[in-house]
Amino acid sequence: MASLKASSLMCSSSTSSSSCCRREIIRAAIHMPKLRHGGLLSLPKLTKTRGLVEELEMRSGYTNSNTNSSPKYDTRVSDPTVIAKLYAIMEAIADRVEMHKNIGEQRNNWNSLLLTSINAITLTAATMAGIAATGVVGGAALVSLKLSSTLLYLAATGLSLIMNKIQPSQLTEEQRNASRLFHQLREEIHTTVCIGNPTMNDVKDAMEKVLALDKAYPLPLLGAMLEKFPKTAEPAVWWSLHREKRQAKGYDGRKNNRNGWDDKLEEEMREIVRVLKRKDEEDYSRLGEKALKLNKVLAISGPLLTGLAAIGSAFIGSPSHGSWAVVLGVVGGAFSSVVNALEHGGQVGMVFEMYRSNAGFFRLMEESIESNLEEEEVERRENGEMFEMKVALQLGRSLSELKDLAASSSIKGEAIQEFASKLF
Repeated sequence: MASLKASSLMCSSSTSSSSCCRREIIRAAIHMPKLRHGGLLSLPKLTKTRGLVEELEMRSGYTNSNTNSSPKYDTRVSDPTVIAKLYAIMEAIADRVEMHKNIGEQRNNWNSLLLTSINAITLTAATMAGIAATGVVGGAALVSLKLSSTLLYLAATGLSLIMNKIQPSQLTEEQRNASRLFHQLREEIHTTVCIGNPTMNDVKDAMEKVLALDKAYPLPLLGAMLEKFPKTAEPAVWWSLHREKRQAKGYDGRKNNRNGWDDKLEEEMREIVRVLKRKDEEDYSRLGEKALKLNKVLAISGPLLTGLAAIGSAFIGSPSHGSWAVVLGVVGGAFSSVVNALEHGGQVGMVFEMYRSNAGFFRLMEESIESNLEEEEVERRENGEMFEMKVALQLGRSLSELKDLAASSSIKGEAIQEFASKLF
């Protein structure tokens, strides 16, 4: 019995000691660590966490549906519908870029194949006419050579008329310009989306630009093809004529509280417009007129020479017409080949389109500068510093060179000989 009590007492003592140890361990576990300055580390309160959640919800554009407060929308969050529409326009533009690129390659092949075929046919007909004029052959062989030469000349005349009407080299240059401008428009829309906060006005503006480019550079030939021989060489127009003036996004800088504009910058832009009109646009319009006149002369001369050669070859061997028929049949065909090679091999139509497009580029710059200057509310203009940088880049100049150009123009006036652009 005594041993039993001793054992019970030992177990009780052991249990009590173990419990005390556990209590000590637990007590040590829940003690907060002391910082160096003697204070205790405090946990964030629930109210702080709740405020953080509410702030995140407000930034996301909504609040908890269980609360009685009305939904709050952050104006900085873009409308998903607007972004979706802009991406749809970008997809359509990418498709147009591919179409213009493929059709441009096809029409370039037309220029090479038609020129080679027409010259081969013309030279073959001239050779047959020359053989028939020698008098070596007679009878049925002479008739066959004369008939074959005439038919080949007529075929070359028809093909030459078609080729001069559509001007494949000029069509190719149109597709190149369209592909480049559509790609530029796609990058512009992509920049608008990346900067953020696009609106329905951006969607409308993008649609207008796409339709303006479609009208300026049509894909079909029948009914919609641009006039290849206009009366005057007008600059190409591929932008909307009724563009809304809006401030550029993504730049909040101000200069004298006037959106980056001041009197000095306005005067500088006016001088740049004067130089563009007086030198660059006028020069390219003059060159375009010369290229257009040369192309008209060559387009008329080629089919005319092959037509005369066809008539001459038909009368070779006739005693009443003498040697003039031989001259027309042989020399006319040779000159026709030279004219075709100069017109389509030299791609005079492409040169005319290039001059016309360059003149249009300077016309667009002039209208862009003037539209900003005519806007009396400077807040609605494009930011002045950004606009000045864009103008300098488009002209291939630095900002200091742009200022020097404007200064020299205002001093020398009409006597200035320097062009505004260093790119073309």
